[in-house]
Amino acid sequence: MSAHAHAPGEAPHDHGAPAVTAQSERRIRLVFLMTAGYAAVQAAGGWVSGSLALIADAGHMVSDAAALLLALIAYRVAARAADAARSYGWHRVRVLAALANGASLLLLVAWIAWEALARLRAPVEVLAGPMLTVAAVGLAVNVAGVLILRAGDQGDGNLRGALLHVVGDLLGSVGAIGAAIGIMLTGWTVLDPLLSVLVAGLVVRSAWGLVADSIRVLLQAAPRGLDPAAVAATVAAVPGVAEVGHLHVWTLTDDTLVATLHVAPAPGADPAALPTLVAAALERAHGIGHATVQVDRPGSIAISAH
Repeated sequence: MSAHAHAPGEAPHDHGAPAVTAQSERRIRLVFLMTAGYAAVQAAGGWVSGSLALIADAGHMVSDAAALLLALIAYRVAARAADAARSYGWHRVRVLAALANGASLLLLVAWIAWEALARLRAPVEVLAGPMLTVAAVGLAVNVAGVLILRAGDQGDGNLRGALLHVVGDLLGSVGAIGAAIGIMLTGWTVLDPLLSVLVAGLVVRSAWGLVADSIRVLLQAAPRGLDPAAVAATVAAVPGVAEVGHLHVWTLTDDTLVATLHVAPAPGADPAALPTLVAAALERAHGIGHATVQVDRPGSIAISAH
């Protein structure tokens, strides 16, 4: 017996999958155009000035433009309707896109660190004036991108991944500006690779968090901050429930939580009423929007949460 059972001939439910947000898609499209356009300008400026900070940030922005394009493709794929073979729909594509975003960012950080090490061993001439001009324009572009994406739905992992990429770009621009000013004042070209490494280090934490969260979703692990034992206790407290077992809780995509479990009725309880009562309690206490509840005979399951 299921909390979401439906009568013969009734259309299947949508498993609580979130709708793809058109506003988020529009925001990412706009930032993609801004990022891709400026990346070419910054790459040319880095080449002319000899600045690793600019070249690294340009590479970062190219990577981000590709990640934003991937995110846009993911939105289009996720909007496709569920079918018999993919009853949960295509929303996990957004999680895959977020994982790709984070992984590409980590690879780029590794390249920046490698190139910076080479420049520390063999410093090169850097033209601080052109470097400062290009970096300042880049900072303005990135600030605009952050403001556009921050105003969107932060529960959307795909949009959050795009935001992290643009924040990384913003930090890269700040580092390039700092390096340019420092070189103008002191002549120390070593500041360019040093600040590039600093920016790369600041990006690592956010990128790793995005990768870890995406992997957690794909492994169908218990959602971060949700204790399965507490979920089992909530079910056990529902009137008419005598036993709880075979509990599994995971994230479908972004903030959509799913649970499956077995319960056994207490003496005198109505077994047919338990799925609806349990599902309501889970949504109210833990935000679990889709719960499939099987009712077993009394004494057939042990109290457990695994």
